[in-house]
Amino acid sequence: MAQPHPHPHPSSSSSSSAPPSSSPWVILGSIPSVSALPDAGDVSVALAAPPRVSILTVSPRVFPDFPTPRNFPFVLAADPSGLLLLQANLRCAPTREVINRPDHQGVTWKLTDSRYFVLDTTTGSSFQLPDPEATIMHQALLGLLASPGGGGHYMVAELQPIFGSDEATLLCFSTEVGEWVEKRVHYPLPPRPLAPICVVSHHGRLWWVDLSWGVITCDPFADEPVLGFVPFPPGRVLRYREGWGVTDKFRYVGVSGGKLRFVDMYMRKRAGAHTPTVSVWTLGDPDSREWTLEQEASFTEIWGDESYKAAGLPEKMPTVALIHPKNPDVVYFFLKEHLFGVDVRARKVVECQVYGLVAPPSICLASRFVRAWELPRALSSSGEWSNGISLAESANARPYQPSAGDYHLVGGSRIACKG
Repeated sequence: MAQPHPHPHPSSSSSSSAPPSSSPWVILGSIPSVSALPDAGDVSVALAAPPRVSILTVSPRVFPDFPTPRNFPFVLAADPSGLLLLQANLRCAPTREVINRPDHQGVTWKLTDSRYFVLDTTTGSSFQLPDPEATIMHQALLGLLASPGGGGHYMVAELQPIFGSDEATLLCFSTEVGEWVEKRVHYPLPPRPLAPICVVSHHGRLWWVDLSWGVITCDPFADEPVLGFVPFPPGRVLRYREGWGVTDKFRYVGVSGGKLRFVDMYMRKRAGAHTPTVSVWTLGDPDSREWTLEQEASFTEIWGDESYKAAGLPEKMPTVALIHPKNPDVVYFFLKEHLFGVDVRARKVVECQVYGLVAPPSICLASRFVRAWELPRALSSSGEWSNGISLAESANARPYQPSAGDYHLVGGSRIACKG
């Protein structure tokens, strides 16, 4: 059975004279540094207490190219077991590629060589997933879920909807099976192309997130998986292509306090200006189809509080980053070089630090570039925490070279139609 091979090595790369306190969770930068690691390891993480960002480093065996804004490694999912799902987009010459789908075959131009890895941060090892016979369609439709049976097993699954059809495919790789399998599922959504952004694991299921529309969920371990769809609250569903390319600057879906939360600060274009706000909605039960508004605050109220003034932040609209995985009252935002947490209920800034991501530049920042990661005990209790804000300055790190590209998601135009 294919499993990551252990390469023990330290899980933190730098320290200072006053090491910070450990934390049961971290804010993980989605784009890692690429650098040779000690003890022949493939994976290392410099842990930093929130609101600073913890930095992942992968070896050149995982990403052999020099990373650029078009071709780079990217964390798709972070599991509390210590496993990370990573995509490595490598440069390749443009080639025509056949897309294999159930009842459909198409052709597209392949501009990158995409490889997928499951990284074990507790051992420093990596496992490259084999290429499936079918085509992986979109990186933002791939999720990682630990097996309910335990034993270190997991599943990687991609939802492959077929526009115009009431059927879809779950393309699944399970370490208990050791190969990719396809499961046909009923597709409950009306005809509309998805705008996928990420996949969240919660309550033993995967949740595919479209920040303009809602979430799709199922248990991929089931012999006959059943898809469910939870649209966003009335008035929060956007038209197709509305907010295209910017929804993850103003919206976020994640788990906090054991429940799925939807953070919304998107301002719809309509007559009459209105005050920008941030609202937090809760899906009270995994089987529910209704969101409950938990709290809402205007940024005018937040900007007017003494805590905001004390942080020295400008009165400008920030970019949403994530929600605190333990305390759903606290939402984190990017603003210029800072990452700060706001208690939305109290309208107060509770944390503020320089974040120090490896990439992208601040102008490109959005919620997909960080992951709220609940740590396994082996990492959270290691005592190896860093005060440094970035590994990008490491002498042997591979720099992100300027080139065409904008740290985009790959595969947006490859959702096939029924043919």
